Amino acid sequence: MNEPAYVSSGGSVMSCTVRNISPEGAAIDVENAAFVPARFRLVMASDSSVRECRVVWIQRNRIGLTFVAVP
Repeated sequence: MNEPAYVSSGGSVMSCTVRNISPEGAAIDVENAAFVPARFRLVMASDSSVRECRVVWIQRNRIGLTFVAVP
């Protein structure tokens, strides 16, 4: 998968690329993983769908995340 999306948190937005996605989470590539907060919203560019996320792992510029249920 190679789908454009955005990391959104606290009014700031950065572009990313979704490499794979499942009902439980996703892996994304970003320019600089150091700027990605522990929790953020993933906004898909194709349909503007939004998912609340939490970072599970980071390997260089790839981030593994899990989707968080919103109460």
